[in-house]
Amino acid sequence: MNKKEVLEIRKQFTPENCTITRICGCYVDHEKEKKMEMKKAFLSMPEEEAFKYFDIFRHTLSGTVGKNLMTMEFPLDQELEGGAQKLLLKLRDTKLTDDLLLEEFYDKVIENYEFAENYYIILIHAAYDVPGKSSDNMEMFDASDTVYEHIMCSICPVKLTKAGLTYNAEKNNIEDRIRDWFVEMPATGFLFPAFQDRASDVHHVLYYSKKPEDLQPDFIANVLGNITPLTAKDQKTTFQSLVSDTLGEDCDYDTVRNIHDNLNELMEEAKESPDPLELSRPDVKHLLERSGVPEEKMEHFDKNFEEAVGEKNTLLASNIASVKTFQIETPDIVVKVNPERSDLVETREIDGRRCLVIAIDDHLEVNGIEVR
Repeated sequence: MNKKEVLEIRKQFTPENCTITRICGCYVDHEKEKKMEMKKAFLSMPEEEAFKYFDIFRHTLSGTVGKNLMTMEFPLDQELEGGAQKLLLKLRDTKLTDDLLLEEFYDKVIENYEFAENYYIILIHAAYDVPGKSSDNMEMFDASDTVYEHIMCSICPVKLTKAGLTYNAEKNNIEDRIRDWFVEMPATGFLFPAFQDRASDVHHVLYYSKKPEDLQPDFIANVLGNITPLTAKDQKTTFQSLVSDTLGEDCDYDTVRNIHDNLNELMEEAKESPDPLELSRPDVKHLLERSGVPEEKMEHFDKNFEEAVGEKNTLLASNIASVKTFQIETPDIVVKVNPERSDLVETREIDGRRCLVIAIDDHLEVNGIEVR
């Protein structure tokens, strides 16, 4: 799912646009015991309570596509009877009214979700009447093309509020605060099926993680039936290793700077697209060749890429590029350069030593003091 598709579903979580039909929940303590379960028609919920749930649901579709939000494709074996996709389809098709299916789902989550404290599993069913679009791309709400029927899960930490003093307005007194259990914004969640090309895509699921580096691999493998993708940080590290391994001893400043400049140029060209820029193996290979990597150095690139990333997997440009910084480091010095002016820095050999040379125009400051 791209950013535009995520936003289209996210905007349904308001009182005016609400398409939620049913909500179910299970409160789990730190010993993985179910303490409370609930199920009800969402529209029967008091307004103030519903507002707080809307906030949780919007957070489940928040963050950056490719970092916090990842679209995952089900392996073929997970679409067979007994696979993870089949359970999710049954939950959706029964509109969360089958108690045995709900218990099976809760048990799977509890078994595979790694969290040492209390948490609240929320599951909703919704049916979004997708409006058609005219030739000028305007929505026609009286001309629906399809109904996007889906479920969404949000897993929220539940934590004890801090001890302290509070003001009691009724007694006009400062007194000891009563500590209670507070449901926080979700740490993990998913939307199934994915919403792609303004329709249901049962072959994909959208996964949410508040912390991009904490992807819950057991949950992804056993609840969603997927292989844990490379995190944003791992993608960047993998790309850096690919560049270093490909260039070897010829990994010089000019080539790395060219890679940086060309990668940022690709991102600039794609910035108007709603889809994140994905780089496949041929794309990365072309980027390196365009940046001046000699042909003989590319001999083992294909094999190295497939081993590190996967044959059919891609790297997101936003995860591997340094759009906001261009940083040069030695053990004792760190130089930060405007990424658009990396041309101001070059390497030269002076008196037999490798040196960084920085062009200075008319302004130089040291610790905030202008010097000449």
